[in-house]
Amino acid sequence: MMKKADSILYIFPQYLRELWGQAAAYHERLEEIRLRVGKPVLVRLHDGEYFLDGQGRFTKHREAARHMESAELTDILNQICHDSVYAYEDEMKQGFLTVPGGHRIGIAGQAVVEEDGRIRTVKHIAAMNIRIAHEIKGAADKVLPILYEAGRLCNTLIISPPGCGKTTLLRDIIRQVSDGNDCGSGKTVGVVDERSEIAGSYMGVPQNDVGIRTDVLDSCPKIYGMMMLIRSMAPEVVAIDELGSAADVEAMYRVSACGCGLLATVHGSTLEELKKKEYMDRMLKEALFDRYIVMDKANGRPRVRAIYKKELDLCYG
Repeated sequence: MMKKADSILYIFPQYLRELWGQAAAYHERLEEIRLRVGKPVLVRLHDGEYFLDGQGRFTKHREAARHMESAELTDILNQICHDSVYAYEDEMKQGFLTVPGGHRIGIAGQAVVEEDGRIRTVKHIAAMNIRIAHEIKGAADKVLPILYEAGRLCNTLIISPPGCGKTTLLRDIIRQVSDGNDCGSGKTVGVVDERSEIAGSYMGVPQNDVGIRTDVLDSCPKIYGMMMLIRSMAPEVVAIDELGSAADVEAMYRVSACGCGLLATVHGSTLEELKKKEYMDRMLKEALFDRYIVMDKANGRPRVRAIYKKELDLCYG
């Protein structure tokens, strides 16, 4: 597998790699790269947003920023698609592409729409958001003992606003549950990775370490993928990212009825915020989950703020 810095440079055609060398060298702190035709190149690190200047250096001065040219963006897209953009139409209609290293490239441009309203593909790409994949092994070390009872993994829901590390925490929980840890033996985990963010799969192969007993169904809608994995791979635990609808929650109930453990995340700031959505309130009242992890940021860094039991009693924080 490629080194992280090399996997970032791989996104760019050869003539741009020297320019992006410094950004790649900062891969541990690098979160995303924003490229928009005719606009300044923006780079987000853990400590904030910077412009990229003409020599590939980070700067806070907008007047020194390098602007993205249309031809360069096209060359980057061709590099990602191996000069065969049409071969990637199925991925592009979802709005993103995944590359070696697990990095996800969001795209925006002109949507090509079928008669029935479905998106066939996206053309005339005018913007990209390169989200850098980060594995933090050990991210779940402190919370893991709270997620087990007498060697049994508790059904766990991670509640977090965007950008507070919920997927990173979920990924490490999956890895440790799959491999086995001091709290419990290894379990077969099925991951439905609808947006390719958990495992960061490239051509079906996870680029992130999600454990030795983990099977990943990539780029599949959660409501279909969960039962598909149960029928095909017989997981003991099913994991998904971003519960976002009543249909997602109903699918989780079906998974639970099959005897599988549950690991999931949802966007939110507090339990009280979830209660405002009818389907989430029902889930809380019926105690579908045994543990609720609430995350936020402190001094710009993601953290676990609190953990609640299924009765909504505080057990950490």
